[in-house]
Amino acid sequence: MDLYEHQARQLFAEHGIVVPNAEVTDSAKEAREIARRLGGRAVVKAQVKTGGRGKAGGVKLAADPAAAELTARQMLGMRIKGHMVGKVMLAQPVDIDREFYVSYVLDRAAGRFLAIASAEGGMEIEEVAAARPEAVARIPVDPAEGVTSAKATEIADAAGLPPQTVDVLVRLWQVLVREDALLVEVNPLVRTARGDIVALDGKVTLDDNARFRQARWGADDDEDQDPLEAAAAARGLTYVRLDGEVGVIGNGAGLVMSTLDAVAGCGARPADFLDIGGGASAQVMADGLTVILSDPAVKSVLVNVFGGITACDAVAEGIVAAVDRIRLTKPLVVRLDGNSAARGRAILAERAHPLVEQVTTMDGAARRAADLATTA
Repeated sequence: MDLYEHQARQLFAEHGIVVPNAEVTDSAKEAREIARRLGGRAVVKAQVKTGGRGKAGGVKLAADPAAAELTARQMLGMRIKGHMVGKVMLAQPVDIDREFYVSYVLDRAAGRFLAIASAEGGMEIEEVAAARPEAVARIPVDPAEGVTSAKATEIADAAGLPPQTVDVLVRLWQVLVREDALLVEVNPLVRTARGDIVALDGKVTLDDNARFRQARWGADDDEDQDPLEAAAAARGLTYVRLDGEVGVIGNGAGLVMSTLDAVAGCGARPADFLDIGGGASAQVMADGLTVILSDPAVKSVLVNVFGGITACDAVAEGIVAAVDRIRLTKPLVVRLDGNSAARGRAILAERAHPLVEQVTTMDGAARRAADLATTA
């Protein structure tokens, strides 16, 4: 269950993380009054459960209350990556000195969490990760140990973050654990001209299995939800629609994120984040492929699976059953490694579907999927 930015900020504030003063509204007229209460100038931010708002015109600085009303009026009702803007948040501007990126994400395949951090946050973090992966630190976090001050210092040092961020890293971990989150992300986390560390944005995904403990959030007007994300959610899939042309399926958030980076490094853009977790049945694969192939922007699909508890032969059988069940219309590149990989490759080779091909390495598979997408 994804939260809106204003809800994520509420969680941050409850756990002692500094956020700018802000208010939310669905009325352009009220936006003028909110801007006046915030001191005149305000950052107007569309409230949708997707990224890329800034580049899509969903984040703008209003110089005065009248401009805030006009900006809110322009944003309300617009669509960003398929999500309709039903509310806007107005926040006090911050005098930024430096921008950083920090997040914690569940790595199902490894059975742990992953801290991802960079001293180069902001709208271009995806480009930074693709062009200079060494600028983005990825530090494993043992769930039993958690993020202590020592662990937070390790993360900050690895990413080149200033010492003042250590306390925030500890508190963000507390958000993740106490709120049953699978993902906690701040982009950007900033240092102000006064030296304060402030979370300017927030993304939080809660574990659907913990809804009974997180009932205060409810469904919270999901009318903005992307149709493909809604279809995936109805099938029990962990899916996030992106704006690229290579569909990505993997088992485990960490592996899927690495696959996204690999695709981007090959000159293509991922079209989605789809984590099948520990399940790779024919129904799961069919559901995943159905959702991805429903996106007209997708030109190729990459399935990247590292067999652990779920063996690769089960994944292969699921793929075979899925492509026999649905009409496969785009090329499918499959990389299987780990438990029963040889058997899984043999199953796919025996089926010999004309649109399914195998590559043995993740980088090679990403490169092939990218080539197929960019030459389609």
